[in-house]
Amino acid sequence: MKNQLSAILLASIGLGTQVPANACTGITLKSQDGATIAARTIEWAESVMKTMYVVVPRGQEIQSLTPTGMDGLRFTSRYGLVGLAVEQQEFMVEGINEKGLSAGLFYFPNYGKYQPYEADKKKECLADFQLVTYVLSQCATVDEVKEALKKVRVINIDPRSSTVHWRFTEPSGRQVVLEIVDEVMQFHENPLGVFTNSPGIEWHWTNLNNYINLQPGTSPEHNFGPLEMKSIGHGSGLLGLPGDFTPPSRFVRAAFFQLTAPQQPSAEESVFQAFHLLNNFDIPTGTEQPWGKASADVPSSTQFTVASDTHNCRIYYRTMYNSNLRCIDLKSIDFDQVKYHSTPLDTIKKQPVEMILVK
Repeated sequence: MKNQLSAILLASIGLGTQVPANACTGITLKSQDGATIAARTIEWAESVMKTMYVVVPRGQEIQSLTPTGMDGLRFTSRYGLVGLAVEQQEFMVEGINEKGLSAGLFYFPNYGKYQPYEADKKKECLADFQLVTYVLSQCATVDEVKEALKKVRVINIDPRSSTVHWRFTEPSGRQVVLEIVDEVMQFHENPLGVFTNSPGIEWHWTNLNNYINLQPGTSPEHNFGPLEMKSIGHGSGLLGLPGDFTPPSRFVRAAFFQLTAPQQPSAEESVFQAFHLLNNFDIPTGTEQPWGKASADVPSSTQFTVASDTHNCRIYYRTMYNSNLRCIDLKSIDFDQVKYHSTPLDTIKKQPVEMILVK
């Protein structure tokens, strides 16, 4: 148990201190049949992360980590859930429960600040990387999330690790963002549904004003004095759209792509569209490392992409090894009988290729 706990603590430190490679991008789509799809990428360029899906049954007893061990907040799951975790099954970064509530964490370096850990209050303490599990196991709606989190103190397991912020989406389409700034929880309604990393969500909304000129399509002809100017290619209405991988630039691109995407008739078709849109945010590994330092063992900085169908209680994912979509249907799981367990996202780390036989 001691060795296992040491491994968990080391994993948390590693995830938190190597911040520059964490460039998650989130979007939210709504289909014509009323379904809401919350989708996002997970980036990490330093090395190949252990990734897994975790099944949590109803009635599962869980305890939070603290800097002194697995001795923090203890809770029992009211709802069954499935989530995707990194490095350890305790570190769930995205998930959905049987009520259709979706939750995910995104890195938030240099702008967040949690309450300090106090050993005499450890029974109230919840590790930031376990908040997704806590929320999904206890809550069915956004209002319940707000109420449940009043009772906890969110902490870092290690003071060197980065802070994170979260988004929560319910089947009605309502989405809120939680940021802990100066030790105070701040909830923001997020009707746009786009989410990235630092700075805070309100800053990103303000920054969109700098791109008010962007329009889909091709710009019309325009005269510059005696010169007749014509577009040299399609998409000239997008001139000025930022193309780098910083959180502000990704937020602007995600907002524009999401707003211009045609609404799909069904949840499943919206899921497919979400993955197509998020293709634009796959980050080549070499761009995240100094010249000549990129690891050849990491196929992509975007290690996996996930979409949650909050209406049908399904979670879809693909990975840097296998771009085929895989789906877990929570309605097919008996959460009273299933055991708590985790399973690697990829059992074979190789892209399958379908051979076409020509006759």
